[in-house]
Amino acid sequence: MFKLRRSVQKELLLLFRDVGGIVILFVMPLILLLAVTMVQKGSFDSILGGKVSVLLVDHDRESISQRIQEYFRADENLELLMELDGKPISEELAQELVRQGTYQLAVILPEHLSRDLNTHVQQNVDKIMSEFDFSGDTTLVATETKPIEPKEIKLYFDPAAHASFKTAIKMSIDKLVSNIESKTIYSTFQEELGEDMDIELGEQQFISYKEVGRDGEHAEESLPDAVQHNVPAWTLFAIFFIVVPLSINIVKEKAQGTMLRIETSPTSYALFLMGKTVTYLLISLIQFYLMLLVGIFVFPYIGLHSFQVGNSFGLLSVIALFSGLAAVGLGILIGTIASTQEQSAPFGATLTVVLAAVGGVWVPVFIMPPVMQQLSALSPMNWGLGAFYKVLLRGGGLVDILPEIILLILCFLLTLTVAILYDKKKRTV
Repeated sequence: MFKLRRSVQKELLLLFRDVGGIVILFVMPLILLLAVTMVQKGSFDSILGGKVSVLLVDHDRESISQRIQEYFRADENLELLMELDGKPISEELAQELVRQGTYQLAVILPEHLSRDLNTHVQQNVDKIMSEFDFSGDTTLVATETKPIEPKEIKLYFDPAAHASFKTAIKMSIDKLVSNIESKTIYSTFQEELGEDMDIELGEQQFISYKEVGRDGEHAEESLPDAVQHNVPAWTLFAIFFIVVPLSINIVKEKAQGTMLRIETSPTSYALFLMGKTVTYLLISLIQFYLMLLVGIFVFPYIGLHSFQVGNSFGLLSVIALFSGLAAVGLGILIGTIASTQEQSAPFGATLTVVLAAVGGVWVPVFIMPPVMQQLSALSPMNWGLGAFYKVLLRGGGLVDILPEIILLILCFLLTLTVAILYDKKKRTV
């Protein structure tokens, strides 16, 4: 234990003497986390449904207009605007503002929409009632009236608006208009049948849907927003970036003859590897906790949501620990195989970037094409990110993240075994 402690102290001393290495390990990941999260916030909002301002040009000003206004104002993700600078919005102005990308949506209600709908429904009800002579008078016929032309609610979308946003708005307005038409038909029939008939016809849907989660309650959103994605994602990137200083450290010690002195001393090669493993595991946990602090306390001051840890701090620490273990194994392997720092540094940095890109750090896996989603399963960062998602988004426990933990452990054991065998073979040659 004394030798291990001294080995860890030696590694920490070497590490903290390198100011540039400290900046790379601790400062740069924090800057990346802040910058990338702020940049990606708009992209995530467009995919997952951020707050959107909607222009409403109301030529109707009757019951349907009132219902549509109530609908938009009741939606927390939509902000309804009917005036700009104290003046009503014209259709031409709304169309131009949407075309320029200032707003993503404009809704144009035609004139006499409510009145013509009522007239149209009344005509159809009269026609149906004329087919049923409740009074015994066979001469009852529908009143001949001029048919009402169909009305159109115009929707102007920003050309750059996401397709899922357009679909959601169209479906919502279509459902709302259908409910209004149904209510109008029921009300008209009730009037024709007479007020003395005690009939209550409301708008409540007979068939509805409810999204149910694993616990039987209403399901929470399962897709991460910018904060939920970037804090664990860039934490993993920071953890795996220890591959660079670790591999450089090993190469440097080989060049300085440290490895030769270890071979001729009572210190074993296993102790040498254990000292590096413990040291860089400690570094990875420090990186993780720094990222959490930034996500929880700094994000709210720059206009982002605070990162929510809840009761999952212990599980998140476990994931960070085993992710660090996989990163240490990869760094030891690269440092063992590389002969010079010029080999280890670029290769380690490039490999980390590739694993991050494939693993879903830069772009979430659910946005990637199917081929890339399959390739992402090969990245250790994807295993760690998947475990973070299970805990943060799906309320998973230790049993749920065991597959990812096992994969990270196997990655460490495999890379460490290959490094030991390569080093042993190189010494015997």
